[in-house]
Amino acid sequence: MSLLRSRPARPPRVPRTERVRSAHALNPGVALSALVVLLLIVAALWPGIFTSQDPIAGDPADAFAGSSAAHILGTDQLGRDLFSRIIHGTVYSLSLGVGASLIGLIGGVILGVLAGYSRGIWDRVITRALDVLLAFPEVLVALLTITILGPGQWSLLWAVGLGRIPGAARLVRTQVLQIRGSGFIRSGIALGLSPSRLILRHVVPNSLGPVLVHAVIGVGVCIIFGAALSFLGLGAVPPTPEWGLMLSEARQYLSIAPWIAIWPGVFITLTVISVTVTGRWLQQRFISKRSSL
Repeated sequence: MSLLRSRPARPPRVPRTERVRSAHALNPGVALSALVVLLLIVAALWPGIFTSQDPIAGDPADAFAGSSAAHILGTDQLGRDLFSRIIHGTVYSLSLGVGASLIGLIGGVILGVLAGYSRGIWDRVITRALDVLLAFPEVLVALLTITILGPGQWSLLWAVGLGRIPGAARLVRTQVLQIRGSGFIRSGIALGLSPSRLILRHVVPNSLGPVLVHAVIGVGVCIIFGAALSFLGLGAVPPTPEWGLMLSEARQYLSIAPWIAIWPGVFITLTVISVTVTGRWLQQRFISKRSSL
């Protein structure tokens, strides 16, 4: 009896609906990250809301000017307003991140569905090719692509996007293999539905959830890769207000005007963190939603 009395009481069981609701709740960090992402999207679409200054035109007499009422973040080596260049550069970084993620998503869905549904020789060939590509870092794949296509903004977009395809394809293939063995797919096959109809109406929609979250999280990775390649001179060309290119141009003026490099670096870091935190929250929401079904 004494042993039974000494047992600690079990904590009350939390209902599943309460657990799902708490997983969906926005904490302050996620809310702030989502707000930053929203502001970046607005800046990319309508930069005139935040600044009216020309990001290209500059006055050499105002070169290396510090923060002031006329120039909130100061000016660069050519007297161009740094805040205006960062705001107008948002569209390049976000377009690169979203565009490269879409390329990886579309390519991954095509290869993953083809490998996971057809099985046989196609599955073996695609899987081995993906294994080879995954053995190389994405940056190396991007460098090889730029070497073939040549430097430039469009080449940078394809270079970063192609590097995202193998990971997305492996994820889609795993989802397709699970869905292919489910009861409703077997019933569709027994009813004589064509493979194209099964794939387009059942397999692809049911396998897109995890890969969409993977693509959202990958936007931040693509932005970092794009900025790194632009820093090396393989992306945008001057005088394009692209954040990685701005860092590259500012590295020789760090001793006299460090803010020229600090602010683009701050915006790159803030963007990547915000996109990644928002993507992780979407991932947790998707996982909790599936577990509650």
